Amino acid sequence: MLLAFLLIAAMADWVPARWNSADPELLALLADTPVNCLLLERDSWSKELVGSAAKRNVAALGVIRPGSGAAREVVKAGDLGFAGVVFEGNFGEAGAGPLRTAAEEAGLKVVELPPRGYLDLGSKAPVIGTYQGVWAGIHTMDDGSAKAAPTGAPWIDTNTGFARFIRAVSGAALWIGSRPPEGQVIPPTRYSQAIGDAGMVGARWIVALDADLEERLFEREAKALAAWKEIGGQLRFWEEHREWTLAPPCGQLAIVVGAGAGGLLSNGILDMITARHIPLRTVAPRNLDGVSMRGARIAVNVDPPALSAAQTAALRQFARDGGMLLSAPPGWTFPEQRPDQVTVDDEDVEKLDDIWHGVNMTIGRENLGIRLFNVASMRSELVSPPGSRTTILHLVNYSDYPVENVTIRPLLHTRQATLHAPGREPEELEIFENGEIDIAEVGAAAIVVLEPLGDEEQPATRTGTEHQPGHAH
Repeated sequence: MLLAFLLIAAMADWVPARWNSADPELLALLADTPVNCLLLERDSWSKELVGSAAKRNVAALGVIRPGSGAAREVVKAGDLGFAGVVFEGNFGEAGAGPLRTAAEEAGLKVVELPPRGYLDLGSKAPVIGTYQGVWAGIHTMDDGSAKAAPTGAPWIDTNTGFARFIRAVSGAALWIGSRPPEGQVIPPTRYSQAIGDAGMVGARWIVALDADLEERLFEREAKALAAWKEIGGQLRFWEEHREWTLAPPCGQLAIVVGAGAGGLLSNGILDMITARHIPLRTVAPRNLDGVSMRGARIAVNVDPPALSAAQTAALRQFARDGGMLLSAPPGWTFPEQRPDQVTVDDEDVEKLDDIWHGVNMTIGRENLGIRLFNVASMRSELVSPPGSRTTILHLVNYSDYPVENVTIRPLLHTRQATLHAPGREPEELEIFENGEIDIAEVGAAAIVVLEPLGDEEQPATRTGTEHQPGHAH
């Protein structure tokens, strides 16, 4: 039992990257990164490479895709000494099935990366994931202009809403296997965005380099090595603070959403709300009870007909206890998700606007945990370790340049605010008399740890309704 636990813990700590080379000498490039797990396509399978990776404490995983030769590849992966295999692609609703059993009987660890619609949300596996993901960043139109979101801010393509939902239903480590757009040379800032997009909500992006960067990196070209160093630094930042990223969300807005109501899709209601930096907690219907709603002041029920009688009763009890309950318009149901679907269809985004506007009108300028200013190009996540009054704010910047003069207004006045950023020493931030906190500059990412004053020290006039920042910048 102890051995099995240790193996599971090791899988949960894997930091994955796609690796398209069988040359053992190139493994030296991993030395200054936290990458400890390589996904190898069939052309890169090599007993020598697998052995060299093991000596570096790097788990080599063979990628196996649907097809008639999949069973033979499982046997081959075992013969080569792989630590495990990754079943990536659409193996059907039942998943890899007998192939997984055969791999496990051969002593291979197994990770499945199916379409989002075929994710096994009840899986007890230490790692779950999908090969489907959006390429994180500000969405640009054909003319190069930024697409506008329903909130009026730039539309940010993000996997965070999907990852929030998975965290609400599963305790497994989540891998997101999105790849860079084909035929493009991707600057290091865009890789930082992909890493942070997953990292701030406790997931991991499977590192995948564009063909040009990978070729130059394997040739050890100077600029490619510098880009790889930057990528490694961003990975290290989120891994060093993983305990914080896995802390539970602590916003006072609860979104009750299931897989059938867009929980598995990007650009849905979760992404709409967090575009306004409203801290929220995602509650899956299966977990709907008094404990999951504790600390929430407002709840949004995205798909009322999908709830059981007991789940509906739990929300009614929340309202009787003083909470505010918002529900989707009568008769509205979320369209059935296609197995290969990644984002909410444009016409359905318009339908979700009705729910979004209801939430927006209800919340107004309410402070449901924190308010942020000058963060149009960012996404954020507010969490708090269990049993602690400390709150931790994760920030990811999706623009290709640093953002200056970010203002934070916590709901509770703060005793101490500490900024953590990649490649920088922790910095104590100034706290103004009105409770606001300024960050002079946010590059790719930042984490702010907020220690609140005690209840007896909080200003008597502090409320949840806020106005615009009051001090000069």
